[in-house]
Parts: sequence; C-alpha cells; structure tokens
Amino acid sequence: MEKRYGTPVAGQEKEVLLGFLDHYRKTILDICEGLTEEQLRRPMVPSGTSLLSMVKHLAFAEGGWFQEGVANEPSRFAYDPSDPEREHRVEDHETPDEIFQLYREACEVSRAAMEKASLDDMCARPDRSADYNVRWVVVHMIEETARHAGHADILRELLDGKTGAGYGD
Repeated sequence: MEKRYGTPVAGQEKEVLLGFLDHYRKTILDICEGLTEEQLRRPMVPSGTSLLSMVKHLAFAEGGWFQEGVANEPSRFAYDPSDPEREHRVEDHETPDEIFQLYREACEVSRAAMEKASLDDMCARPDRSADYNVRWVVVHMIEETARHAGHADILRELLDGKTGAGYGD
C-alpha cells in the first residue's frame, strides 16, 4: 500500500486522519532534534514563543482534547483558569528531555483513547459550550499540530538555518 507522510493514500478515514496527526507529531520532534537547551528555550518572537514552549503547549492540547474529551478521563494537562499561560511557559527546572517525554506520553495516551473511539462518538466537555464529535477533535488536532509545525520550522530556520524537518516519510 502506497503511503505519503506516513499515512496510506487510500486508507480508511480514521487511519488516514491519525496517520497525518502522527506525521505532524513526529515533525514537531524532528524539528527540535540536534539543538542545544539554550536554543530550544530561546524566545524567537515578541510573544516569547520558543520551540520548547510550543512542544509543552501541544502536550497540554493532546491531554485536553483526547484524554479529557475523547476518553472522558481527568488529564494531568488540565487547563487552569488561574494560570492560563501555564501550558506555554517552560519553567527553569523543566528540562528539554522532560518536556519531550511529556509530549510523547500525551501522544501515547491520545493514541490509546483513539483505539477505543469512533470518529462519530461525541465528546462532552464541561468547559466547552458545545459537544464535539471525535472527528472534529482529530481534525482540529491535525490543524493545531500542523500549524505549530510550520511555526517551529520557521523558528528552527531562524536558529540555525535548517528547514524541512519531518518531510522524509
């Protein structure tokens, strides 16, 4: 079966969508590979965004949408309205390895949630004004992860000139 970006070009809907999401998850990590801790932490734009803060944010997004939304389980990545920037802030004590592991673990929990879910299942989120179906969540997370992969690619180019990570599949 022919694949592009790690996903079958003529697969079932769920398989293709999750293949694209995994492709962009891998792309995020590939873009960060080979950089020093200082480079990963360095804010590259006025908002203070760094590659490491982007990975942390994506771990929280995975936990919120898949663990809380799809699996209907409490997440260690729960949004805290008293500290809305928590998911974007890299603390001094947090190492790149810890944040990358946090992201990998969040993605594994998401994959496990999706094994049990149908794209037509509904996700009741008490913090949202409407219910979402799982299909919407998956498409949203493809969009969220791909958008941040594009941001990350630009940040990486600004750091050391490297571009194009993650497109070899």
